[in-house]
Amino acid sequence: MEFYAIMNIFEIIMGIILLIMAIFLVVAILMQSGKDKRLSGTIAGGAETFFGKEKASTMDKMLSKVTTIVAIVFAVLVMVMYIIQGL
Repeated sequence: MEFYAIMNIFEIIMGIILLIMAIFLVVAILMQSGKDKRLSGTIAGGAETFFGKEKASTMDKMLSKVTTIVAIVFAVLVMVMYIIQGL
């Protein structure tokens, strides 16, 4: 019985982590400026005027790397949760 209680707590914690990561991914993707400056330029254009063009470019590169890492970890955690659900 103790094993199932530990697994239940583990699933709840993993679910919360996945939810936080999903929200971060949505926000991070929306904050990035795209290669096409038409629509995304209006959304993220304030970053360029506030931070300057160089700082905005550096911020986009860092945000892109962090988004890639979080997306990979998110996908791995989803697969782990899928496997655990089968136990």
